[in-house]
Amino acid sequence: MNHTELRAATSLAFVYVLRMLGLFMVMPVLALLALEYADYSPLLLGLAIGGYGLTQAVLQIPMGMLSDRIGRKPVIVAGLVMFAFGSLVAAMADSLMWVVIGRILQGAGAIAGAVMALAGDVSRDSQRPKVMAVIGVSIGFSFYLSLLLGPLLSEDYGLSGIFWATSLLALACIPLVIFVVPKAQNLAPSGDTLPRLKDLGALLMEPKLRKLNFSVLVLHLLITLLFMQFPKLLVAQGWPLDSHWQIYLPVLLLSVLAMAMLMRLSKRLGASKALKLSILLLTLAFAGLALVSNQWLLLLMCWLFFTGFNYLEANLPALVSSLAPAGKKGSAMGAYASFQFFGAFLGGSLAGVIGQYLGNAWLFPAAALLSLIWLFLLGDMAGGAGHLKRYTLAVNPANGPIEQIVQELRRMAGVKDITLVPEELAIYLKVDSRQFNLRQARQVVNSGLPPQA
Repeated sequence: MNHTELRAATSLAFVYVLRMLGLFMVMPVLALLALEYADYSPLLLGLAIGGYGLTQAVLQIPMGMLSDRIGRKPVIVAGLVMFAFGSLVAAMADSLMWVVIGRILQGAGAIAGAVMALAGDVSRDSQRPKVMAVIGVSIGFSFYLSLLLGPLLSEDYGLSGIFWATSLLALACIPLVIFVVPKAQNLAPSGDTLPRLKDLGALLMEPKLRKLNFSVLVLHLLITLLFMQFPKLLVAQGWPLDSHWQIYLPVLLLSVLAMAMLMRLSKRLGASKALKLSILLLTLAFAGLALVSNQWLLLLMCWLFFTGFNYLEANLPALVSSLAPAGKKGSAMGAYASFQFFGAFLGGSLAGVIGQYLGNAWLFPAAALLSLIWLFLLGDMAGGAGHLKRYTLAVNPANGPIEQIVQELRRMAGVKDITLVPEELAIYLKVDSRQFNLRQARQVVNSGLPPQA
């Protein structure tokens, strides 16, 4: 990566970390601290934990598309202001209902699509995956950091203090976006970074993408449901809230090591079996949590859950990226992100309903049953995705008829999918890297003639 790309990757990753901390830090503490509100109910608690997911899911794609019209930075700054405002509402809340409203307003700052599009604008095609990877890693890092910081901050400053801190962090991102993130004009092809409404219908019906969207919905439903009850179990076992970070830290570190082993094992098992094994770990974890009362077995179940969760969280988006048609990765990832956030909302709502009308004892059995249903519905996800690569080639009509260039590229070995976007003068390719020759493809684009050996 050059200096501009490196600066974009690190600054946008930093924006992501600070913003996602604000969404996640309350998750490990809210189930306990919400008991202090006079209007507490399991239903309101569930909405407070997962409420941000509703507005995130609804606004994710429109905000990304808006950034294509008025610019990336204005949309990102507006989203950060809205997020800070929602945090302030939750910080000053004197009832759990106002915490719910604050969380929903937090989610309205849906800037993920605009951030990814800006990262695409300032990076070259060859380096764009690296920039996106840095930002992607920051999301996971912010979640793990939130599990450690949430209990620590709540001990000294309470739930209100966490929301005040997240508001200040969001506001601190604004000068970072304005002055540090590189400026860019949207001149690069955008099909692999931004969603298009015309693509969404067909992508939502594509069988494998549909399974992956359902998978991320259930995954985030389950983790939201987990934090409705797990902090209470820790307290019942004699661990006060301010010591929970000491539990999460070794569990997360060990789960990352186990995830690395699972990734190595997946090369032999294949993608489909590795996904099913991870879902099985989630099923066992929830079944164990429903049955165990021993504190060490409780930690073992938590480790099993995060091992499976880490693997799925890392590999599901990679599969979406690989399976999406050429030139439509932005639309596929936009739909995927919407399902992801809606899963968080659905998890909080479902957990609230179960806790309100059946009792919290039913949460983990319900999660285990849902995991089993997910395992059954997933089916076969194989397809050699590991060898698929994407390229975007700029075309010049002066080099020959564009349709002829497309036909010549279509005949090349290894080309799996090809999309021409005339208004962008761009051709998107999805290819099998074992057979495809990029040098010859560029020859075709530059000459309009069949490739030369």
